[in-house]
Amino acid sequence: MKKILAQVKQYKKDSLLTPFYAMLEVFMEVLLPFIMAKIIDNGIDKGDMKKVMIYGAAMAAAAVVSLFSGIMSGVHGARASSGLACNLREEVYRRIQTFSFSNIDKFSTAGLVTRMTTDVTNIQNAYQMVIRIAVRAPMMLISSMIMSFVISPSMSMLFLIALVFLAIALSLIVSRAMKTFNSAFHKYDELNASVQENVSAIRVVKAYVREDHEKEKFRRASGALYNMFVKAESIVALNNPVMMFVSYTAIIAISWIGAHLVVGGTLLTGELTSLFTYIFSAFMSLMMLSFIFVMISMSTASIRRISEVLDEVPELSEPEEPVRDMKDGSIDFDGVDFAYFKGENKEVLKDIDLHIRSGETVGLIGPTGCGKTSLVNLISRLYDVTRGSVRVGGVDVRKYDMTYLRDNVSVVLQKNVLFSGSILDNLRWGSENATDEECIEACKWACADEFIEQMPDKYNTRIERGGANVSGGQKQRLCIARALLKKPKILILDDSTSAVDTATDAKIKRAFAEKIPGTTKIIIAQRISSVENADRIIVLEEGRVTGFGTHEELLKNNAAYADIYSSQAGGGGDFDRPEDSSGRAVKTGKEGV
Repeated sequence: MKKILAQVKQYKKDSLLTPFYAMLEVFMEVLLPFIMAKIIDNGIDKGDMKKVMIYGAAMAAAAVVSLFSGIMSGVHGARASSGLACNLREEVYRRIQTFSFSNIDKFSTAGLVTRMTTDVTNIQNAYQMVIRIAVRAPMMLISSMIMSFVISPSMSMLFLIALVFLAIALSLIVSRAMKTFNSAFHKYDELNASVQENVSAIRVVKAYVREDHEKEKFRRASGALYNMFVKAESIVALNNPVMMFVSYTAIIAISWIGAHLVVGGTLLTGELTSLFTYIFSAFMSLMMLSFIFVMISMSTASIRRISEVLDEVPELSEPEEPVRDMKDGSIDFDGVDFAYFKGENKEVLKDIDLHIRSGETVGLIGPTGCGKTSLVNLISRLYDVTRGSVRVGGVDVRKYDMTYLRDNVSVVLQKNVLFSGSILDNLRWGSENATDEECIEACKWACADEFIEQMPDKYNTRIERGGANVSGGQKQRLCIARALLKKPKILILDDSTSAVDTATDAKIKRAFAEKIPGTTKIIIAQRISSVENADRIIVLEEGRVTGFGTHEELLKNNAAYADIYSSQAGGGGDFDRPEDSSGRAVKTGKEGV
């Protein structure tokens, strides 16, 4: 809660003025029935128009002050709560940016979206109610009780009994509603997940004609949320009839007793009238308090969910004295073990010892799920090793300033991502201050200039969100050009030319050899033909290095590599093909088809 309230920041003044004006509004409203009683008893009943005018003017003044205070309380309350929500969203977003991949793995994308939208809105509404209504309602309740006892202690006791009974009834209703509201937030996550998955994979959905299936899945998620809120709101809806029943019962009883007191001369007509007003005010205040408890309950669940993000400690931290100088692009893995989830003894990489020279082109090949991407993620310190160390330029990556390290280790991911904006905007993610000429040169190296020059606006062509208006191969080439603009000491291509034709792939590899000979290049691939011309090739199987050498050396010394090469050379097979009992790839009879 402390971290949430810390986001009030520059809106502290508004947060203090809101309850101040709310208290002033209550004070004026409490005076109005009292003044009205004076007008009736001392003015109208006695025929004294002068007092009617005096009390009337005082009543009008109190009404104007009450109106002004209510408006100012609402304005400052809206400013304070909206400011809190704005700061809270920014803080959550800023916090997410500091997370490592392992931190982000703990939260679903849909859950994070719900936290930054629905949960923050709940906190915003609750905060406004706390600083305004939660001040106004108790004050009105207490003030109405005090004024009622001043007017008639005996009749106020009857009113107090009714109030206690109503408080117990409302608390039971609210407690049941709170449990249902708390359960509803998990349904929000499921609903958001359904929408996000459908929109991001809309092409696949349409390609397989699965619209009806997705509609049904969304209908179930939406229906579950609907049922939860109908149940909760149905319980909360009991507040009003219960309050009306108790209040009207109390008013009938007080009217009966009050009428006898007025006839008997022990209670004035104006006092009875003002007593009714105070009773209504007290009952309404109690009902407002019950709604506040519901809102606070909803926001408590939201506060807990947002606090999980704010309390999450980034697993990767900057060293106390970060290194900002990289000698070269050499890479050394010294006895490295790695597991995504610490303490589960499920290691993705085991006992990795590799030494890659600066400027070397190294292929990395192995079956799906063997840990290829995990291995290269350790180089740019997207994750930290479980045991051992990874050194770049002779320095442990944990000693580098992370921004400096990642500027010098450029990665073209397996899943390429482009952002909405022009082609130049996307390219300058690699180097913010890159000139047009540098961008064009990088595109030539990546063979992206071929299709860019054919576009109507060339380098100013707009890229839609996610690169929806370019092909897979075009997207890959733009991402390679973007990585080259960083002028890195290490370039990692994670299966990033899979959608590029063979001739273009060869041109890109040739450009790398000619234009960036001093850059260490790691090329991850499934097929041996993509890496056979590399200086050396790493064979990775089940998280272990089973071979490291030139193509010719591996053909002689690594049986698995030789078998797969033979199979692929025949037109089929790769590292994911099934093996027989001897560990050799099984012939399917379809090679060369």
